[in-house]
Amino acid sequence: MAVKKGFEASLKKLEDAVCKLESGELSLDQSLKVFSVGVAQAEICRESLQDVELRVEKLLKQVDGSLKTEIFSDEQ
Repeated sequence: MAVKKGFEASLKKLEDAVCKLESGELSLDQSLKVFSVGVAQAEICRESLQDVELRVEKLLKQVDGSLKTEIFSDEQ
């Protein structure tokens, strides 16, 4: 659950940074600061997703060491 909360919080901060940058109302210096925050949040999101991917792969690993491939879908 901590990964989900961390990911969601970072994604929200990234979205906020994008909105601020897209507004065109920031000075160059402010834009650079907001861009830096966005890059840092994007890296946190990337790391979180990579961590989840590794955990899913471990869950799907078969006894013989092979990975069982399953298609993940939001539809049930």
